Amino acid sequence: MSEDIRSPSTLPAFLSLFTSTGTLVCCALPALLVSLGAGAVMAGLIEAVPQITWLGRNKALVFGIAGTMIALSGASQWHARSLPCPIDPAAARACTRARRMSWIVWWISLAAFLIGGFFAFFAASLFA
Repeated sequence: MSEDIRSPSTLPAFLSLFTSTGTLVCCALPALLVSLGAGAVMAGLIEAVPQITWLGRNKALVFGIAGTMIALSGASQWHARSLPCPIDPAAARACTRARRMSWIVWWISLAAFLIGGFFAFFAASLFA
């Protein structure tokens, strides 16, 4: 019976972290580099990785996908919070550790999403 009980996957949390990192690359990183006077570094970065400009041009899509992934990950973890962990003490500790790690990664991805959103949608109007 205990073989049927599975610990929650950290995959949704890491996918939300991956997508929210895109929001930082598209919007927060360029704003940070330019505000620090490193415009030449930003130009070199765009030359080396021209896809950054695509992310910036399509920031609504980037933020939509990232927000959806964060919401799905949070809902998945919220649902898994009351699921049983295995009875075996070692497996139970691993299950608890995976749940805790998933929430930590989820909060980090939410923070990255909010920071990127600030720079993408609000910082330009505040500092212009």
